[in-house]
Amino acid sequence: MDSRYFLELCKQKVVDYFNRHADKTDNNSITVDNVFIVWSCKTLQNNKALLSTSVSDGMYYEFTYNGDKKELYMDAYKKWENIRFEM
Repeated sequence: MDSRYFLELCKQKVVDYFNRHADKTDNNSITVDNVFIVWSCKTLQNNKALLSTSVSDGMYYEFTYNGDKKELYMDAYKKWENIRFEM
């Protein structure tokens, strides 16, 4: 899968997921303009990307495209805390 197409598809999937799962009483929805790519890579026929949104809910979305099986997977994560370790 082309990297550009993969990333645009992931952005749309985040929009669809967020808008389906957002609390309806908040009257809050997003578009692809609210989604940004944190990191992405392509290795052989596989793609992986980490995305987030401009909504301050601490959510991250990880997408993996398995080129052998032609399958796209999404994991939705909530960031609980950020801890700094002195090295």
